[in-house]
Amino acid sequence: MSRNYPAITFTDSVRAAQERNGSRGLGQHLESMALDDARLSITELSFIAERDGFYMATVNEDGWPYLQFRGGPKGFLRALDERTLGYADFRGNRQYISTGNLAANDRTALFFMDYPNRRRLKLMARAEVVETADRPELVERLTLADYPARVERAILFRVAAFDWNCPQHITPRFTLDELEGR
Repeated sequence: MSRNYPAITFTDSVRAAQERNGSRGLGQHLESMALDDARLSITELSFIAERDGFYMATVNEDGWPYLQFRGGPKGFLRALDERTLGYADFRGNRQYISTGNLAANDRTALFFMDYPNRRRLKLMARAEVVETADRPELVERLTLADYPARVERAILFRVAAFDWNCPQHITPRFTLDELEGR
């Protein structure tokens, strides 16, 4: 857990809920054990590189949250450095809810799942929507040569905080490739 994670998530109302429910001591322990910064280590970077999708939460200007699954081949979300992730944004249902939400509020939460091994990584970030015309070299760098999807833009995430979550209540799920040993 990065030090920023409890600083961002353990708000006054969260601390009060921890107190009411008898877990404030655990919250304080987690705060004291947190890493000093939000640099992703090889552990986090490798975990992210092995994912073929993640969940991304945004919030609109009325305060309503929106959760979307972003998918592609393994490694489509790439590390640009130890604090920055990015992906080529493929054309989807053309509702542009996440893209629009990020224009109003750049805060986002990413949720990475490894269902077979019951592991999850939570990440808080500031997102930047990068139009192809503005930075074609970045969009080209993030575009996957062998993936037949239309790229509309790039999305960058500047990591603010992260935390590994416990495996409790994760139901193992397997892809066809995993079941067939590929």
